[in-house]
Amino acid sequence: MRKTLEFFFDLGSPATYLAYTQLPALCASTGTQLIYKPMLLGGVFKATGNASPITVPAKGRYMFDDLARYALRYNVPLKFNPHFPINTLVLMRAVTGIQLRQPEHFDAFVDCLFRALWEDGRHLGDPVVVAAVLTEHGFDPEEVLALANDEAVKAALKDNTEHAVKRGVFGAPSLFVGNQLFFGQDRLDFVREALT
Repeated sequence: MRKTLEFFFDLGSPATYLAYTQLPALCASTGTQLIYKPMLLGGVFKATGNASPITVPAKGRYMFDDLARYALRYNVPLKFNPHFPINTLVLMRAVTGIQLRQPEHFDAFVDCLFRALWEDGRHLGDPVVVAAVLTEHGFDPEEVLALANDEAVKAALKDNTEHAVKRGVFGAPSLFVGNQLFFGQDRLDFVREALT
């Protein structure tokens, strides 16, 4: 039976973006199937009483310095998004909708949004900017918005979020190897060990 790595994610987390840049290669090198699990980080925070590190000014400054160090280590671009934090409710509904209804486009869809947020610093809290980004990458903004507003899609994202909380998730990124939870993009060495 093939090994699996479950990746609970929200686009609005820069640490999650960094994990996202590393996980495909990590999974390829360990013969592991990467399973994307979209969730709403705001919902997780509400359910667990957790909050973004940015809410503590000193911690927020440190976090972005630390993420910049990891971006250099990983040799990937990372730009502090001047619009952070961004409400990702509609974005994560759209991600869930694409995963459910157009799985063949899921990778490209998630990639264009992560890059727009954390490489280009685009304001994905603004529907006009989101529409422009989607159009630039060959997606129909009206079709994506219809997916995001689909009641079954909304329910699926809510279910994913509740399931994450039940499994012990309190932030993003959260990764599971079997029932072992690994929190944070700086735990990938432990993830690799668990997979090998």
